[in-house]
Amino acid sequence: MIDPRTLREDPEAVRASQRARGEDEGVVDKLLDLDQRRRSAIATADKLRAEQKSVSKQVPKASAEDKPALLARAKDLSAQVKAAEVEQNEASEEFDKLFRILPNLVHPDAPIGGEDDFAVLKTVGEVPSFDFAPRDHLDLMEGLGALDMERGAKVSGSRFYFLSGVGAQLQLALLNMAVARATANGFTPMITPSLVRPEIMAGTGFLGAHSSEVYRLRDDDLYLVGTSEVPLAGYHSDEILDLAAGPRRYAGWSSCYRREAGSYGKDTRGIIRVHQFDKVEMFVFAKPEDAEAEHERLLGWEEDMLAAIEVPYRVIDTATGDLGTSAYRKYDCEAWVPTQETYRELTSTSNCTTFQARRLSVRYRDDNGKPQTAATLNGTLATTRWIVAIVENHQQPDGSVRVPVALRPFLGGLEVLEPVKR
Repeated sequence: MIDPRTLREDPEAVRASQRARGEDEGVVDKLLDLDQRRRSAIATADKLRAEQKSVSKQVPKASAEDKPALLARAKDLSAQVKAAEVEQNEASEEFDKLFRILPNLVHPDAPIGGEDDFAVLKTVGEVPSFDFAPRDHLDLMEGLGALDMERGAKVSGSRFYFLSGVGAQLQLALLNMAVARATANGFTPMITPSLVRPEIMAGTGFLGAHSSEVYRLRDDDLYLVGTSEVPLAGYHSDEILDLAAGPRRYAGWSSCYRREAGSYGKDTRGIIRVHQFDKVEMFVFAKPEDAEAEHERLLGWEEDMLAAIEVPYRVIDTATGDLGTSAYRKYDCEAWVPTQETYRELTSTSNCTTFQARRLSVRYRDDNGKPQTAATLNGTLATTRWIVAIVENHQQPDGSVRVPVALRPFLGGLEVLEPVKR
């Protein structure tokens, strides 16, 4: 959640952020009214308690003649205190419920608009020019014996798959390379739980507008994660971190599960949009004043990975209406997919400022030893979808695929993935 002081001291900034996101700005006035009701009820209850205490002290000393009136007054004050407390609790509950669904503020430089209103910050590499008709990733991977969508659907339903042979090896190589690079850059590698408690999922902001995307195990009251960002955000919940030496960085390897609600008919061919995939995610706890610089570093590490797999890509500044609930600013890296003749998202990195940490109570001590709310950031380092860009951009006329040089050591030195004989 945002800092409540921002709501009270600069409500226009919150209204502007809501407008930029395409959200209801009227919620700001509702919150201010509820906050005023709550604060007024607290003041009233405190005043009544003080008067009640004063009257109670007078009762033992009162004359027989005055005592009944004092007792009646004490009883009346007690009832008024209870009424004020009820008003306080009702206003607080309404405020907290509404405040928790208020999204993060947006960065003033983020482009305004919806999904298609992003700003292209840079384009890197030249799109490949083939002297043959390029095949899409599904045809290529089936030819390599790397992917089986039909049996995935038979076993689990649509948008599930089996990676087999070099397909499984390619994913492991890619994710191992991501972990190796993250470790070299000071990240602690983590293999994270796939199931989390409701308070952790809610704390990261995934049970608001995007709750339809999340798989829930109702019998156990647990949620399947769509990214290791969720368990990593909860890793230090209710803790005070030592950030004196700099940000705390983790690289989480996890299987990810997404319902893809509302995406029926989109990207149904192959593994671009699926219900389960693997990912290595960078996650950082930092001091708020260091967050923007750390965000740029995360983007740089993502670009280093994209350069390593030798694919053309572009970096976009995501528009305000397409930001997640928790994101203050988000950069996406999109790789060129030859058969679609367009760029498709491979990475995303978000600066969530103190939004998640405030909900999860993750703090650090400032220079004066006082606890302060930390900032959180996240960024993709590799996912199953990257295989699409690799095989399509590095395909050869016979259906084989050249392995990017940096990836070869993680594939046992293999230079070319050859089609299997059927």
